[in-house]
Amino acid sequence: MTVPKTVLEGSEAVAEAVRQCKPGVIAAYPITPQTHVVETLARMIADGELDAEMIRVESEQSAMAACIGSQATGVRSYTATASQGLALMHEILFIASGMRLPIVMTVANRSLSAPLNIWNDQQDSIASRDSGWIQLYVEDAQEAYDTHIQAFRIAEEIHNPVMVCMDGFVVSHTYENVLIEEDSKVSEFLPEYKPLFSLNPKKPVTMGALGTPEYFVRFRKQQQDTLKKALETISKANEEFAKAFSRKYGNGLIETIGMEGAKHAIITMGSVTGTIREVAEEAGVGIIRVRSFRPFPAEEIRKACEGLESVGVIEKDISIGASGALYDEARSALYSLKNRPKVSGFIAGIGGRDITPSHILEIAKKIKEGEERTEWVM
Repeated sequence: MTVPKTVLEGSEAVAEAVRQCKPGVIAAYPITPQTHVVETLARMIADGELDAEMIRVESEQSAMAACIGSQATGVRSYTATASQGLALMHEILFIASGMRLPIVMTVANRSLSAPLNIWNDQQDSIASRDSGWIQLYVEDAQEAYDTHIQAFRIAEEIHNPVMVCMDGFVVSHTYENVLIEEDSKVSEFLPEYKPLFSLNPKKPVTMGALGTPEYFVRFRKQQQDTLKKALETISKANEEFAKAFSRKYGNGLIETIGMEGAKHAIITMGSVTGTIREVAEEAGVGIIRVRSFRPFPAEEIRKACEGLESVGVIEKDISIGASGALYDEARSALYSLKNRPKVSGFIAGIGGRDITPSHILEIAKKIKEGEERTEWVM
């Protein structure tokens, strides 16, 4: 089946990518704004376009538990969620990563209650940053489509689950031109899944057994080593995707825009990059877009910021009681630079609050002042 470049909702573009990746099991529970993804996949299954088992579970926790069960038996598995749904999964996220199961999950980023808010920020996935999952953040529908195809390959090569995060409504419900590749080309890039290990009565194994103190720490160290190795795996997937489909996203870990000769830069993630692109030249700043938040590309951030006078971090989250999570990570990464640029943080877009070009221009002025601070954009 060949689907030409067409106008698709971001959620539909993700569903097309997932269909082409041929998961055998999809388990999900509806929650705004991810519901259109699994609704589209359910229609594809009903219409015979996708040969998969759709498990209609009673909660998001059950959705992840079902994916763990199916993936453990060697079946490529997928789910999607957002906000309180991801929070409800939190307990089970650690089991999926601890068992080294290459599940792929879409997170349509949405604020967390209370008060109730269904609009976009990235607090939900940031709250899951320590769960052992790879986290990739996308800017638009085309990248969402491309990154899901890469995500299955990354997960299965590194034996670790991957979370693809796209801004709810801003990407999930916006219609854009998306180039959908031929099914055969996707199959060449992502071959049939052959698990390294799986639950099989003919070859019994134990998975998720008791880890006593002398062994548990070794499992955690293996996870840490895996996520560090994943930096290389993500970059390689991005390069090989570019060879196959002529599209790439920086080095896979970060993307730099307008950095040649720049003295000041904005570090950010997700769809707000599009707004920043519109005014970056006028504002006199370069852009460093973080694509992989976990594992965090500290070395790439350092290289991108060498020679800069100041940088500002714009993010849609807050680690309450501290600062923005991306700001803390970036500032820590830059600490070892001999001539470290001044680093300021800007908490913006919380609960779906607009981030406008005029906001970006004002933030750029403050970045150039070189004062290290964290402030809220209200």
